Amino acid sequence: MSEIIIGRNAVLEALKSNREIEKITLAKGAEGSVKQIAAKARDKHIPVYYSEKKRMDKTASGGVHQGVIAIVSDYKYCSVEDILKRAACRGEEPFILILDGLEDPHNLGAIMRTAECAGVHGIIIPKRRSVSVTETVAKTSAGAVEYMLCAKVTNIAGEIEKLKKKGIWIGACDMGDNLYYEHDLTGPLGIVIGGEGAGISRLVKEKCDFVVSIPMKGQISSLNASNAASVLMYEVVRQRK
Repeated sequence: MSEIIIGRNAVLEALKSNREIEKITLAKGAEGSVKQIAAKARDKHIPVYYSEKKRMDKTASGGVHQGVIAIVSDYKYCSVEDILKRAACRGEEPFILILDGLEDPHNLGAIMRTAECAGVHGIIIPKRRSVSVTETVAKTSAGAVEYMLCAKVTNIAGEIEKLKKKGIWIGACDMGDNLYYEHDLTGPLGIVIGGEGAGISRLVKEKCDFVVSIPMKGQISSLNASNAASVLMYEVVRQRK
């Protein structure tokens, strides 16, 4: 699902093309065209990281990387419109998962697997500070990655606004008094699941129409992101039937 491109010229050409670049790693203290690469990457909202040369040598497996390594994906992301078209083609109300800052590829893979089984029309993830569809995601999804549409967007909060204007209700899964099974989850719907650590960002939560929570009866105060997503997805399935 992903491969590496090494060398300054090779990465610059990848930036000029339409290839999906997951992230770029630059050697600490590198000068010259490396600064140009960093600027172009930020213009395209591609995450840029800095690393020690020894670690980069290991990643490049002996190749001459010149202080620049890009991780590119061969997974074909879709647009949000593609997700809505899939729902329309099936004659169903849109059912979308929005993942705000999920970082663990195992969680994304597990969510994709459940989403495919539950009839979710597509998943939306942010371009920055989020896991992408990698080999680990593909393996964890048990093949669901081949069927589940996934869109990468620059701004999750902005995308929520666009979906709301199309008549889609957006719910956040977070702590609160509104239990998920007491809320109407039928109709056109987007469910926001937060990241493993920080959860849903304040701005994204403010954009949502409502918040639903999962009751916690034990000593641990929250579920794993993929488990929480699974609970909510199948509640939507139950209510829609």
